[in-house]
Amino acid sequence: MRKMLAAVVSRMLGVAQKSARRVLLTSCNFSNDATIDIKGCDLYRLEKGPPTTAVLTREEGLRYYRAMQVVRRMELKADQLYKQKYIRGFCHLCDGQEACCVGLEAAINPSDHVITSYRAHGICYIRGLSVKSILAELTGRRGGCAKGKGGSMHMYAKNFYGGNGIVGAQVPLGAGIALACKYMGKNEICLTLYGDGAANQGQIAEAYNMAALWKLPCVFICENNRYAMGTAIERAAASTDYYKRGNFIPGIRVNGMDVLCVREATKFAVEHCRSGKGPIVMELETYRYHGHSMSDPGISYRTREEIRIMRSKSDPIMLLQEKMISYKLTSVEELKEIDAEVRKEVEDAAQFAITDPEPGLDELGHYLYSNNPTFDVRGANQWIKYKSIS
Repeated sequence: MRKMLAAVVSRMLGVAQKSARRVLLTSCNFSNDATIDIKGCDLYRLEKGPPTTAVLTREEGLRYYRAMQVVRRMELKADQLYKQKYIRGFCHLCDGQEACCVGLEAAINPSDHVITSYRAHGICYIRGLSVKSILAELTGRRGGCAKGKGGSMHMYAKNFYGGNGIVGAQVPLGAGIALACKYMGKNEICLTLYGDGAANQGQIAEAYNMAALWKLPCVFICENNRYAMGTAIERAAASTDYYKRGNFIPGIRVNGMDVLCVREATKFAVEHCRSGKGPIVMELETYRYHGHSMSDPGISYRTREEIRIMRSKSDPIMLLQEKMISYKLTSVEELKEIDAEVRKEVEDAAQFAITDPEPGLDELGHYLYSNNPTFDVRGANQWIKYKSIS
């Protein structure tokens, strides 16, 4: 009995101490906002580009910091679950590229549209999926965002058309989404993302052509992480100026490791599209810490020293943290509180992802069509039938 009372008292004291710390932190004399110098963009077929200063409010800074930490820890947890064989098949992680997905979402509306490649976990989270539903999808569980049937490369959310497994194939789909936005008369745009490896695909040039002809509200975004599937861009591309690849389409090249650079550049690109000027190409210079996929150690075509230098000098979370502290928007103690909350959120989600049941075989035929009467689907054994339920 005494032990139980002691445990209850200890928990209550812990909660009280935590609440007291949070009250103390929030009562500190922090600045409400700051005007911060950011790196200018390289321009193509444009007379004027995004601004070289950005206003960052304390609320925005804390939100961006937390979001990037969630994506980072979620990806590191996915790495662990893969090595423990809870995650099977393909798994492409985006740690190091957090400023891209967070900065993009900060500049668009929830009603705008996004489509990307298979390196999609970060965008899934930023577009509204929970860590729990993402990790459960990676482990193939019923509570996953695609009910355990999509895995790493095929996750979807509202106005997010998924990671797509075929290299570059999402780009003409993104142009089609932008066409739908224009056809429906909605003041919406589509962010269409692809990697530097996909940039050499012929279907991307075809999508550029149609988007330019029809002045589609599409922002073509090349996430240039320098190595595609394992080959340095200088060895794979005759021109590494991906922002100029649109030829007849304007382009901008952006520091993709700084969330404020990404946000301001995306605002500029989105306004370009919404104003009826047609598509624009945006290159985000970024870097992934993991290899191309979990089967790639990532050190056969680059050195450990290079990765270490990028982590120490250009890490997107570190850069935002330094800005926020130097401009008195937060404190080290407050950010540590956020780190602890994020750590717990991801750990709880991971526990759910390895204990939630897998979908049953009876669900194999579900959702073949979005709106169709129920019908029988034959399985591998012709005598076994599954019900297709929309």
